[in-house]
Amino acid sequence: MPEPSESRQRWRLLCQIEQGLETPMAVLGLAWAVLLVVDLVRGLPPALAVATDVIWGVFVFDFAVRFLVAPRKSLYLRRNVVTILSLALPAFRMLRFFTALRLVRGVRLVRVLTSLNRGIRSARLTSRRRGFGYVLSVTVLVTMVGAAGMHAFERGGPTGGFQTYGDSLWWTAMLLTSIASEYWPRTLEGRVLCLVLSLYGYGLFGYFTAMLASFFVGQDVETRPRRLKGD
Repeated sequence: MPEPSESRQRWRLLCQIEQGLETPMAVLGLAWAVLLVVDLVRGLPPALAVATDVIWGVFVFDFAVRFLVAPRKSLYLRRNVVTILSLALPAFRMLRFFTALRLVRGVRLVRVLTSLNRGIRSARLTSRRRGFGYVLSVTVLVTMVGAAGMHAFERGGPTGGFQTYGDSLWWTAMLLTSIASEYWPRTLEGRVLCLVLSLYGYGLFGYFTAMLASFFVGQDVETRPRRLKGD
């Protein structure tokens, strides 16, 4: 175990590395989410597939560097379980036994959720502040990636499912605004993703409710002194 002084130096170096790579890794995270949408909806052409592998390689290298610098390895691993899972999935995708065991859809679901997590972190880094701009960018990201996942899971189902990405995009947007829909997922993966999207939609509704309440309370506080002066 490192000495206290060495441990502080390593944590300081780790913070410097994270700050230095913050912007490029955030951009790559958003690009990763966009490529995921294209892959789920249409499939990736060879050039974009290579770009995805390159970005994945950068993510693995970035994580390896941070892991080597971190003084407390076990603590760093516990704090980055989702990141480790998102980095491991592309490698598992290449193994044939996943196809043999029919776990492709489950792997795809986990890939969607972990990519959403990375995309949200990237949006937080680029927004700098968790204000309206951050919530708006995250909502757009959740809508696009969630719609791509629903399109991949529910396409060509027994009841028709989503025939186009536009249909799934509209359905996802309506779900996030808490508006009822005539269609509900039939696959297990689609239902799990629908639950995640619904939970985010409820949180989004609460955020906007609190924001509107704060706005009207602020307006009331500003107008009250004017009325007192007028009296």
